[in-house]
Amino acid sequence: MKILAISDIELGFIYNPQIAQRFEDIDMVISCGDLPYYYIEFIVSMLNVPVYYVRGNHSSKLEASASGDRTSPWGAIDLHQRVICDDAGVLLAGLEGSLRYNKGPHQYTQRQMWNKVFAMVPNLLVNKMRHGRYLDIFVSHAPPYKIQDMDDLPHQGIKAIRWLIKVFQPAIHLHGHIHLYRHSAQFFTHLDRTTIINAYGYRELEVILARSRTEQLTLKPIGPGGTGLI
Repeated sequence: MKILAISDIELGFIYNPQIAQRFEDIDMVISCGDLPYYYIEFIVSMLNVPVYYVRGNHSSKLEASASGDRTSPWGAIDLHQRVICDDAGVLLAGLEGSLRYNKGPHQYTQRQMWNKVFAMVPNLLVNKMRHGRYLDIFVSHAPPYKIQDMDDLPHQGIKAIRWLIKVFQPAIHLHGHIHLYRHSAQFFTHLDRTTIINAYGYRELEVILARSRTEQLTLKPIGPGGTGLI
């Protein structure tokens, strides 16, 4: 299974009619926030695969366009505070936004983030009973606390997300929010069993689906020493 993860910046080769050829083997798209709704809708219409998203701290509450006003991208599935089992059996959950630093939308205090994460715990426990595991992919806009984050308040990581990863150990955590401008910048980290990936711009992931109730989705190596990340 191949996943296209996107975040924070529009890319010309994605917002392009050739996307259907460039990503013809993609099975799922995940947006980690701060992308306009029209961009996500274009991907929905061109790839015809499930598209999941969370909003970032720069996401608009209302986006106007020639085809009408919308408060969400048409055809995509909002993961914020939801726990979902998709048709392929992948267990997903998500959390929007960043730490509060002004009066903009989709910003929360650390305490509010704790409350939002705790509200998902009952459904994660249900996953464990039904599927033998808590979670495969966790999606957020902000990174975990002290992992791929920054020291300034707007870009500090979320303590509750780090706790969720430590306790429920999803195979993959996808986030955005932290812009990467150098090709050499580190974009993935391991925390126990979880691979944490900054999806700034885009990342392609190839994964192996769980074969049993107790086995998680895993990143598939690509070539000698590969990481499953393209």
